[in-house]
Amino acid sequence: MSERITWTMHHFSQANPEGPGQADVPALLRRVADSIEDLGNVEVHDMIMHNEITEDGDWPSLTVYFDYVTDHT
Repeated sequence: MSERITWTMHHFSQANPEGPGQADVPALLRRVADSIEDLGNVEVHDMIMHNEITEDGDWPSLTVYFDYVTDHT
């Protein structure tokens, strides 16, 4: 019988506040970078950008997939 492997991936999604400036991608990237730093010692595995169209125009968001780094020594 094969061994069952389980693995949990942590993630969060983030967007700029709705309204003026919601489509500002450089601001979104800065916000996400700050959030990643606030998590502490993590390894980012993937980031996926999404875009929603609202009455105010484009509203991009980023989903970040990460895992906490642990010291195995």
